[in-house]
Amino acid sequence: MANGSSGASTNLLEHLQHFRQKFTSEWALLASMVGVFLLIYFAPLNRIPFDNSLLEGFRLTQWYAREHVILCLLPAFVIAGAMATFVSQGAVMRRLGPEAPKPVAYAVASVSGTLLAVCSCTVLPLFGGIYRRGAGLGPAIAFLYAGPAINIMAIVVTAKVLGAELGLARAIGAIVFSVVIGIIMQLIYSKEEAARASSGSRGFSNERAGRPARDVVALFVLMIGILVFANWATADNATWMLIHGWKWPITSALALLLAALLVWRWGWSPAGLALLAALIAISQLLFPQWPELAMVIGIAGLMLLASRKRNEAGDWTLQTWDFSKQILPLLLGGVFIAGLLLGRPGHQGLIPESWVVWAVGDNSFASTLMGSVLGAFMYFSTLTEVPIVEGLLGAGMGQGPALAILLSGPALSLPNMLVIRSIIGTGKTLVYCALVVVMATFTGYLYGQLV
Repeated sequence: MANGSSGASTNLLEHLQHFRQKFTSEWALLASMVGVFLLIYFAPLNRIPFDNSLLEGFRLTQWYAREHVILCLLPAFVIAGAMATFVSQGAVMRRLGPEAPKPVAYAVASVSGTLLAVCSCTVLPLFGGIYRRGAGLGPAIAFLYAGPAINIMAIVVTAKVLGAELGLARAIGAIVFSVVIGIIMQLIYSKEEAARASSGSRGFSNERAGRPARDVVALFVLMIGILVFANWATADNATWMLIHGWKWPITSALALLLAALLVWRWGWSPAGLALLAALIAISQLLFPQWPELAMVIGIAGLMLLASRKRNEAGDWTLQTWDFSKQILPLLLGGVFIAGLLLGRPGHQGLIPESWVVWAVGDNSFASTLMGSVLGAFMYFSTLTEVPIVEGLLGAGMGQGPALAILLSGPALSLPNMLVIRSIIGTGKTLVYCALVVVMATFTGYLYGQLV
């Protein structure tokens, strides 16, 4: 009888726990539905400021979709998927892991990020790729910051447009930031990272032998080259403009070399890649004004051919899709909210531009802090931060807040934060964002007082 009563009590507790969980989840769903309904019901439509900001949200999202998703994000997803598939976890741990020599780890992370010259959103799939493969939190964060913040052309354009002093201050600040923030993050989460490193070392100790390193390196060099040259931006620089004029021939040549590598060293079918190359060429002959179409055909064809493989290449497509479905919705949602609140450059969202200029109109600590926070939430594509800051300086912004925006803006944005949270969690994301804002604020304030 006692055993029967105990069993009945256990069953009752299990039923109650299941009911409570279901009840809680249903209440959460109901609250979400009610919240969305009330938002729609009470939205101040037909009021010009709100309607304009709503349109700005859609316009910024459309601009982002047209300018960055196809040429920037899709290749980045493919590269991140390749990292998760072909890069040995042991190799990542040896060079970027918590046990790797610190000078080597941070040098590799910052230099790798710098060479990419990508925006704060394009770097995210690549950051997720190296972090998942076992890179230590510190080097991974250094890579995350370095990619959009330190690229050489951004520093050169800053010095030319905004002055040599501001350009030099940005270069020094960004280089120091990438290493210091990474080290602080590693120290704060040292115990957690030690446990992660231990589980990672057990995971890769029995890894099967992968492809030769030279084949993997060649694959990534060509794919990163395609990413960089396909997104080569215009600038008031003779060399930069010369390369920009040849960006599509260079990109096409790199794509052909990639196809040759897959046939020669990876054993892919020449017929399938030849058909894919023919489709890309036809698309460019018929629609030369739409290079995005060629990129879509190339990536879709590459992933389709990879999915038909029974070896590790078949996982490439799955890993790429995992990154895409995790990151893309968050990015687009974040870009829309950023447009809703701050508008596009030169256009007003819910927050009037006059408020922004008023808040950062001198070199005080409060103005510099405001500049750092605004920069962290605004979205800047590669090099666009320079003309935006130039316009704000012309409207009366101080030099200190200007440097704060240049140090926090390219490395952070609202959509960027949402995706980082999905990769490393809420706590680490808040600490990372806080470190960027605090360091940008103090650096900008010190610079503002000196100049």
